[in-house]
Amino acid sequence: MSFASSEPSAQPSTQPQFGATPRRSWRAIDIIVACVLSVAIGLIFWVWNTVGVIWGDSLSALTPGLHGLALGIWLLGGPMVMLVIRKPGAAFIGELLAASVSASLGSVWGIGVLYSGLAQGLGAELIFLIFAYRRFGAGVAMLAGAGAGLGAVILELFMYGNLAKSIEFNVIYGITSMISGAILAGLLSFFLVRALAQTGALDKFPAGRERMKTV
Repeated sequence: MSFASSEPSAQPSTQPQFGATPRRSWRAIDIIVACVLSVAIGLIFWVWNTVGVIWGDSLSALTPGLHGLALGIWLLGGPMVMLVIRKPGAAFIGELLAASVSASLGSVWGIGVLYSGLAQGLGAELIFLIFAYRRFGAGVAMLAGAGAGLGAVILELFMYGNLAKSIEFNVIYGITSMISGAILAGLLSFFLVRALAQTGALDKFPAGRERMKTV
C-alpha cells in the first residue's frame, strides 16, 4: 500500500536538514579515510610544534596569554574529519589520532599531547552533537573549532597549572584560543573540505554529493 503524495516532489536541498535522519553507522571507507586524514593532520601538527611555538612565544612577549592565537592549527583534526565523515565520534577520533601521530613523531609536551587531543576532540564533538550531527556549515564548523579551543583551555587550567595564573592571563588566553580555533580550525577546515570536494575526492561522502547536486 502506497502513501506517496500526489504533489510534485521538492528538489533535494544541498544542505542537510534537521528533519533528515543521518546514517550513524561507520562504513569501512569512513574508517579508512578518517585514519588517512588524521595521519595527514598529525603531520601538520608535528610541523606546527615548531612553527606554532615560535609564533606563540612571540605573541606572549607582547601580552601574556596572547599565544592562544597560535593554537588553532592544533585543533584542526576534529572539525575537518567530522566535516568529511559526518558520523558520531568523528571529531573526537580525528583529533585524538592526529595528536597520537604528532606525539609518536616527537613532541616537547610528550604524552601530554594525547590528553590535549582528548580534550580538544571532545570540545569539537560536543558542538556537532548539539546540532544532532545534521549541520555542517561554516558557522557550525567555527563553533566546533572554538569548542576545541575551549576544551584545550579547560585542560590546561589543571594539567599545566594555568589555574594558578592571573585572571587576566586566563581570560586573554581563553578568548584568543577560541578565536584561533574558530578561524584556523573551524573555518579553515570548512574551506579545505570544500576544496577537496571540488576535486571529486569526496564523492563517496555527503560533502562530495552536495557538490554534485550544485553542478
